[in-house]
Amino acid sequence: MNNSGESSTMVLAKWSDRFLAWLIDFIIISCISTAIIFSLFGDTNYQFGEWFFWIENSQYIPTSLLFFIYWTILEYKTGQTIGKKIMNIKCANIYGKSPTLKGVLISSFGKSFLLPFDLVLGWILTNEKRQRIFNKLGDTIVVKIKNIHDVSDVKYLKD
Repeated sequence: MNNSGESSTMVLAKWSDRFLAWLIDFIIISCISTAIIFSLFGDTNYQFGEWFFWIENSQYIPTSLLFFIYWTILEYKTGQTIGKKIMNIKCANIYGKSPTLKGVLISSFGKSFLLPFDLVLGWILTNEKRQRIFNKLGDTIVVKIKNIHDVSDVKYLKD
């Protein structure tokens, strides 16, 4: 219930809006990562090290680390990345408040390093809150932006 005694409703972001926000972020960070790697190595085709033989000539690790840092900082500080801001959606805790650092770290890890696994299992095991597995583990949700009251009794509607 909110201050006026009514139950509060949060509109959950559609999977398509979340995908478009991710795609915008992916393009931005991939361009930055490619530019950094090119400036350091003079080429994007480099060996990351012999012990990473299974990802030789790959940008996977440095780019994933950049994604992890990007999502963690922006979603913890503002709840939004550039993609989320454009799509008018926001990361929040399950009560609509700012997510905890732990929750954002868990969610960002899933998006950065294990997204296909995280997403597919999230769709298969989906719940009423449209959470990926790592969203569920971090107690985070993605909502459409609107006034969200301080609530303990929350209803979730799908957009």
